[in-house]
Amino acid sequence: MLMNLNGDEDRRARALKALRSPDEYRDDVLRKFVRLASQALGIPGSFISVLDDEHQHVQAAHNFTLTQSSREDALCRHAVDSDSTVVVPDTLLDARFETHPLIIGAPHIRFYAGAPLKNKEGIVLGTLCVTDTAPHSFSAEQVTTLKLLAALVMSFLEAWHSAGFADPVTGLPNRQRLIRDLQYLAVSGDQTPRRLVLIDCINMPRAYELARSMGMGPVENLLRDMATLLPLRLRPAPGELFYTVATGRFAVLTRDDSPLSADWVAQRLEGISADLGDGIAVALSTHTGEVTFNPGELPAQESLRRAVSALHEAIAGGVPSMRFSQASDARHTQDFTLMNNLASALRQNTGLWLAYQPKICLHSGLPVGLEALVRWRHPLHGELSPALFVPLAEKTELLSELTAWVTDRAIDRLTRLRNSGIQLPVTVNVSSRDFASGDFANALEMKMSRAKLPTSLLGIECLETESIIENPAAMRGLEMLRLRGFGISLDDFGAGYSNVSYLKRMPLDVIKLDRTLINEISSDTASRIIARSIISMLKDLDYTVLAEGIEDAATAQALTEYGCDQAQGFFYSRPLPEAELDEWLSWKLRSQC
Repeated sequence: MLMNLNGDEDRRARALKALRSPDEYRDDVLRKFVRLASQALGIPGSFISVLDDEHQHVQAAHNFTLTQSSREDALCRHAVDSDSTVVVPDTLLDARFETHPLIIGAPHIRFYAGAPLKNKEGIVLGTLCVTDTAPHSFSAEQVTTLKLLAALVMSFLEAWHSAGFADPVTGLPNRQRLIRDLQYLAVSGDQTPRRLVLIDCINMPRAYELARSMGMGPVENLLRDMATLLPLRLRPAPGELFYTVATGRFAVLTRDDSPLSADWVAQRLEGISADLGDGIAVALSTHTGEVTFNPGELPAQESLRRAVSALHEAIAGGVPSMRFSQASDARHTQDFTLMNNLASALRQNTGLWLAYQPKICLHSGLPVGLEALVRWRHPLHGELSPALFVPLAEKTELLSELTAWVTDRAIDRLTRLRNSGIQLPVTVNVSSRDFASGDFANALEMKMSRAKLPTSLLGIECLETESIIENPAAMRGLEMLRLRGFGISLDDFGAGYSNVSYLKRMPLDVIKLDRTLINEISSDTASRIIARSIISMLKDLDYTVLAEGIEDAATAQALTEYGCDQAQGFFYSRPLPEAELDEWLSWKLRSQC
């Protein structure tokens, strides 16, 4: 836009608008240029101006307070109109400026030197100037330096536009250009309701897997093909603009009354494929999100954020399209805030605590182990259920931090009770992401070694079993834990359809029966037959069988008769804070203490 302007006044006008539009990065660099000009030339004031047909606009300034003037009053117009550097050592001695309002009044310019900002085609768009309230001499060497600095400023502006506003792969305007266009709509006073639609139709993890084997060339072909395919499929009207806002993610900016809605776009793109090259096509799965807004009422970044929120809602929900929802957005904002609070709680060790639920031997009636369960006493929301924050943590890196926190506290308890009569093994819940970490087993063994504790005192309960089965690294990590002597438990057995296959593939010691499997065994014949058969099978395979969610004596009695080994549930004890647990164990194990 800042080049190829010859003979095209419309393009020149758009170039001037681009320079006038808000851009924090560009203007920050321009401010550094004017400060450099003052230091290099020894003149205290400096500024960069852009001139259109009616006004002079000061884009960046150093020790200079004027922000705008009419073109007629601008000293810079002499440099622009003459296409040459203009130097006025003392404005009061120059007949052109004897009664000039900017000289006899604020900002009281007595010295001025300005060099035109000229693109590669010789089109002048503005000036770089130095100025002072006192007269100065200005040498030929200083003039040369001012011209050189002006050329550098123009080179930066051209590079800023070409690199900053076009996606290098697709050639479409990029995210920065979208933000700038939205900002321009706002500052121009445009109140036409607009719609921003984001389009996600490339599975980037899969694309990068292709890149690993085929190189980046085919992936770039895929992106270029999409950039061509979208306009052909959607046939935008004049004024409807396409953008590349991220790798594999596109946007269209249109009016609110346009048929180009998120739902319509998703339907038009259903079933499409894009070309990788060499005759290889990739089927695309499209999700879209949209937001409607008035440019003057919603900041550009917020408009884009809302469209991203709607798109992610569609992706997370597995639906083709979604409109921005204040309620959903507020929920995600609350979730984000909660995760920030959790990060602080973990790093400052405040609010989080462990409850322990006893595991009972069904044959002796005595406690034989504990399950460590994390709890959070939030400073604003009070006691929070793990169901409110653990699933959110599972989507972030915080889950590993939370696992480490729980593990460390469990080891602290085991250390405190070393050689005590109420010492019992503790089980902690661990995700597939932790198992997949190459040194998780080594690190855990090292913690136990430093605490001078046998690894058999710390049990590992598997979360996200299907994720573990599908992840070779997680399976290796699980095997490493078992080889080091940690007991491995499988949670929620009986709740899914493929649990039996886990028994052949996973290194396990304890199988926990899901509460849905044993809830009705005291009253339902079919439930009794199923539970008895499963327990019998697991015992034949030499597993320890633990039933969870036991709430009455009849269920406990039936499980005992079926050969179940252990149980936990409110019938025996709710999860207890550590101090209460110690008292409870001292009472339950009083004959052994």
